[in-house]
Amino acid sequence: MSLRYVLREGVAGIRRARLAAVTSTFSLFIAVFLMGMLLRVGSNAWDVGQTLRQQVEVELFLEQDTEEERRQIEALLGDSGLVQEVHYISKDSAATIFREEFGYGGESLAALDFLPASFRVTLEPEAEIQVVQEWVDQVTRWDGVEEVVFNRALLQMLESRIETLGLAGGALALLITLAAIILVFNTIRLTIYAKRDLIRAMKLVGATHALIRRPFLIEGMLQGLVGAAFACLAVYAIFAWAIPEWIPQLGELGWPGGRWYYQVGAMMLAGVIAGWWGSRWASRKFIRDARVYH
Repeated sequence: MSLRYVLREGVAGIRRARLAAVTSTFSLFIAVFLMGMLLRVGSNAWDVGQTLRQQVEVELFLEQDTEEERRQIEALLGDSGLVQEVHYISKDSAATIFREEFGYGGESLAALDFLPASFRVTLEPEAEIQVVQEWVDQVTRWDGVEEVVFNRALLQMLESRIETLGLAGGALALLITLAAIILVFNTIRLTIYAKRDLIRAMKLVGATHALIRRPFLIEGMLQGLVGAAFACLAVYAIFAWAIPEWIPQLGELGWPGGRWYYQVGAMMLAGVIAGWWGSRWASRKFIRDARVYH
C-alpha cells in the first residue's frame, strides 16, 4: 500500500464524516490549547517560585567574631550540598544595615554594639523543606553558632503552592486530553462503519489488519495536527496581544525553556499523539470486530 494511497484515504475519511471530524478536531484544539496555556503559565509560575525560594535565606549568628571561628564555619557551609551562596556580615556591617532599615531611630541602638556577626546563607532552590529543616537543626549544634534563623513557614508555603499548581494543572490536562481522544475514537468509528463494505472486500483478498488501519491512523493524526496548529496560533495571540493589552501588569511571560519552539513542538507532538492514540484505539477495536460488517 503506497504512502499516497494512505494519505488520500486518510483525507477522504475526514470528508466522509465531516461533522464528527470537525468536532474531534475542535476538541483536540481545545485540549492542546489548554495544555499550552497551562504549560506557559505553569512554567512562569515555577520560575517565580524558584526565584522566591532563592530569597529564603538562613542566617547564622555567631557567638564570637573571631577569624578562626569564621573560617571554620564558612568551610563547613561550603562543604554542604544545600548551600548555594554564603555572605558574611561583620558586626560593623550589621550596625550599618540596622541604621539603614530603621533610620534616625536606629542610631542610638546601633551605637550600643549589640548586633552579632552572622552568615547569610542562600540555599539551593531545589532543596526540600524537610531536608533543609534537618540541616538547620544540625547547624544549630555547631560550635560557634549562637542562633539560626530560618523562615520555615514561607518555604513551606512556596513548596505547597508549587506542588498544588503542578498537580492541578497535570490532572486538568490529562482529563482534557482523555476527552479529546474519546472524540477521535468516535470519529474513526463512524468512518470505519462508513467503509465497512470496502474493509470486508480488502480482508477477503488478504489485506492484514495493520494494512487496513493505516489510513485511519493518518486521519486521526491529521485531526491532531490541524487542531494543534490552531492551538499554537491561539496561544501565541493571547500572550503576544491579548494579555499585554488587557493585563499589562503581568508584563511579558517567558516561554518554557526560554525558546518559543520548545512549546510549539511539544503542543504539535501532543496533538498528533492524541489523534494517533484515539484512531489506533478505534481501528484496533472495530476492524477486528466482525459485527461491523453486518
